Amino acid sequence: MSKYRVLIPDAHLNDQLVEKSISGETLEYRVYQEKDPAAIPDEEWRSCDAIQVWHKMKLTADVIAKLDRCKLIVRVGVGYDNVDVVACARKGIPVSNVPNYGTTEVADHALALLLYLVRGIGTYERQLRVDPVGGFLAEGVPVVRRIRGATFGAIGLGRIGTAVARRAQGFDMKVIYYDPYVSEGHELGLGIERVKTVEELYARADIVSLHTPLSQETRNYISTKQLAEMKKGSILLNIARGGLVDIDAVYEALKSGHLKAAGLDVLPVEPPHPDHPLISAWRNNEPWIAGRVAITPHAAFFSEAGYIDTRVFSTEIVLDFLLRNQLRNNVNPGWRTPIVA
Repeated sequence: MSKYRVLIPDAHLNDQLVEKSISGETLEYRVYQEKDPAAIPDEEWRSCDAIQVWHKMKLTADVIAKLDRCKLIVRVGVGYDNVDVVACARKGIPVSNVPNYGTTEVADHALALLLYLVRGIGTYERQLRVDPVGGFLAEGVPVVRRIRGATFGAIGLGRIGTAVARRAQGFDMKVIYYDPYVSEGHELGLGIERVKTVEELYARADIVSLHTPLSQETRNYISTKQLAEMKKGSILLNIARGGLVDIDAVYEALKSGHLKAAGLDVLPVEPPHPDHPLISAWRNNEPWIAGRVAITPHAAFFSEAGYIDTRVFSTEIVLDFLLRNQLRNNVNPGWRTPIVA
């Protein structure tokens, strides 16, 4: 059997041991660790049969136009906003993602950010590091509170939203959610409450947690207006996509005291600009923000087991389509009716 050529343009690792353990000699890998598509020779784009892309590179319409042989693009992960799925559909190229990995890690991370804030972990660590004797105090921490009985509001109740909701229940929080794309009755199996509008969720939730994909509809989903609608003293968590939240507005809401705290694993620009007002204040541990913000480097998905899972699953998706014409986890169904120029 002749090999299929698979391009990995923005690989995390140099070796393909995991992928080859699944594909054997069926797939020939062409591997780069780039962010800019222009750094990869055009011939690589034109000659590949499939692409496995991580999150560091954007596959724009200009890149898609070069794909003369490509039969499938697999996003090695869940979010696919770095792939122009419309351009792919026009060219007749299906795009798939890997939604069945990292759920445990991301859900755990959401609760870890919350607990870090409400138990004052960062503040206690800092004050003890500076002064182990004088800093040996429990009082005076800005966010510490009891979360038993608090209302946890999840925006989005897919796999991860559901996993986070179950964990929140484990801490005796009352869980409400808003998701217009989930069928009514889903909440009955979980023992949680569905709200009809996101505005109701903002008004009731002590903690607002985001679990939605990034799209034109959801970009800057949380901005000045939405933050003002939240309860005074609420906490915002974003472990989904950085573009969902306007961090300029978050900075102002924190500064005014309306928003009590924020836990962010994702940011609109990654890595962030060090001189952004929110990032600068957080880095310098300015008194008004100290202990009220937790930021991690888009790491909620990460564990060694999770990495292996996503590499295995993405390779299986490629093989199923190239060898058996079985398409899994497709995110651009319009690919079946390409537009011929």
